[in-house]
Amino acid sequence: MRRILTSGGLAAALLAGPAAPLAVGSAAGSAAGGGSDRVDTGRQPLVSYHATFVPPGAATARVRAQYGADGGTVVRLRVWGLAPNRAYGAHAHKSSCGATDPTAAGGHFQHEQDPVQPSTDPAYANAHNEIWLDFTTDEHGNATARAVVDWRFPDDRRAGSVIIHDHHTKTGPTGQAGTAGARHGCLTVPF
Repeated sequence: MRRILTSGGLAAALLAGPAAPLAVGSAAGSAAGGGSDRVDTGRQPLVSYHATFVPPGAATARVRAQYGADGGTVVRLRVWGLAPNRAYGAHAHKSSCGATDPTAAGGHFQHEQDPVQPSTDPAYANAHNEIWLDFTTDEHGNATARAVVDWRFPDDRRAGSVIIHDHHTKTGPTGQAGTAGARHGCLTVPF
């Protein structure tokens, strides 16, 4: 079940405007031990796999993740300079971005992994088991998205990137669930 985390003002902190980048891996009293309580990539250029939808050199993004004392996670994505007035899908993926290969990031990160890959089973490919960050850009190509899940990345198995997809994520029966089309851009994120 999706829920908004309120422990320590976590949700309010992520809803606030941009802040100075946090040191990746810095701890702020990690309840899980070994992992950091927050990640902030700062504003970075996106790797572009489609120049029309994610213009190389112009498209940038920032990902912030914060982990609550209650065991949940809030991830916020901000994008700038993408194609204007357009719907995109976005998800946390298993590995870091490839410089030219959109498949290098692997499949979607799943808290409970589907034994069948690629996963399109709605029991696994859903917004409660994955990090979904779909958005629609404004007239300037900018947007924000936020995902809230009731789990944390395990220390030994973390996502490595956020991929920008062609369209909003589909829900539905097996074969459609979790699909969002071609991969147009990527940001490596050390979750």
